Amino acid sequence: MPVNLLPPLADQLLPVPGVRLGVAEAGIRKANRRDLTLIELAEGSRAAGVFTQNRFCAAPVQVCKTHLAAAATRALVINTGIANAGTGEQGVANALASCRAVAEALGVAAEAVLPFSTGVILEHLPVERLVAGLPAAQANLRADGWFDACHAIMTTDTLPKCASRQVLIDGQTITLTGMSKGAGMIRPNMATMLGFLATDAKLSQALLEQLVREAADLSFNSITVDGDTSTNDSFILIATGQTGSEISAADSAAYQTLRAAVIELSQWLAQAIVRDGEGATKFMSIAVQGGRSVGECRQVAYAVAHSPLVKTAFFASDPNLGRILAAIGYAGVNDLDVAQLRVWLAAGGEQVLVAEQGGRAASYVEEAGARIMTEAEITVQIDLARGEAAATVWTCDFSYDYVKINADYRS
Repeated sequence: MPVNLLPPLADQLLPVPGVRLGVAEAGIRKANRRDLTLIELAEGSRAAGVFTQNRFCAAPVQVCKTHLAAAATRALVINTGIANAGTGEQGVANALASCRAVAEALGVAAEAVLPFSTGVILEHLPVERLVAGLPAAQANLRADGWFDACHAIMTTDTLPKCASRQVLIDGQTITLTGMSKGAGMIRPNMATMLGFLATDAKLSQALLEQLVREAADLSFNSITVDGDTSTNDSFILIATGQTGSEISAADSAAYQTLRAAVIELSQWLAQAIVRDGEGATKFMSIAVQGGRSVGECRQVAYAVAHSPLVKTAFFASDPNLGRILAAIGYAGVNDLDVAQLRVWLAAGGEQVLVAEQGGRAASYVEEAGARIMTEAEITVQIDLARGEAAATVWTCDFSYDYVKINADYRS
């Protein structure tokens, strides 16, 4: 069961002016499941993206990057089941063919279409099935299609992940709605992870590109389930420009209000992936402070969050907390003074000092650690005591089900 995550309700997902979504059963990999999503954007919409840094990046990622640089985005096409990664020149040809089919159906340029795929790697996309499914997806296009779309982009997810927000900017109500998918192969480095967030705000292209990077760094680039960076990770931010005047200054109150809303919703979508991590029973925040740089803090946080020994200890509620110290020690901060370091566990309003002065805290008793580790949401707080920087990474535990899910993934 996902950790404190409930499925969205259709009436809670707000239409974004300028966005229509439709889904279909195309039989991409398995029959009788919604696996094709078409998103149509109004003319004048702008889009920006952040993508995987995996050198084996999938064909649709390659095409997306090219198309974003070539034309204004008018449509997105998303399939599940087959990742179209590790498929060489044929994979790129298939991604381009899907763009041409969407372009012909909607009457837009092929370069205005962004393709996305998620699923099994090293298998070719059955593009003829995708193309055959497009008429049904197009016929289903509607402004309130977010609920169906967030279901259709799922793979090993147990719950759809979608939410909406509204903010007031210059007296006008601005709407934001976003969806994400992912449960395993999660350690975005911009898992398998896709994220799409749309707003009707009008934003300059330069600020949109700045905002998608900032939002990704503070959300999707701050989560991990298993430490694997997928070939297909993509996060797209869309501004349809249907409401309000253009925001073009980063220091304006309008931009700061929109930025805060985009980051908050992005963090919710990213954390939902961790809460629904394959086999997850606990949601863990690894909060590192006192570093010389944000990068250093993230380096330590990820070392703890990636450790299978730490993650299995949390699954078992076993306060074998020396594993946390070991992970901090091998994180790569070579001049770290461990005598200055402090570590706490916190949950349910209780905080327990675990380590200080290079070892176990004098006040620490294992019963207190065990009590906190039974909670579903736990914070590991680490003070490096060497600077003013801080960073937080969100992760989950490793359970027996993680192995089962991934062992049976292709069956």
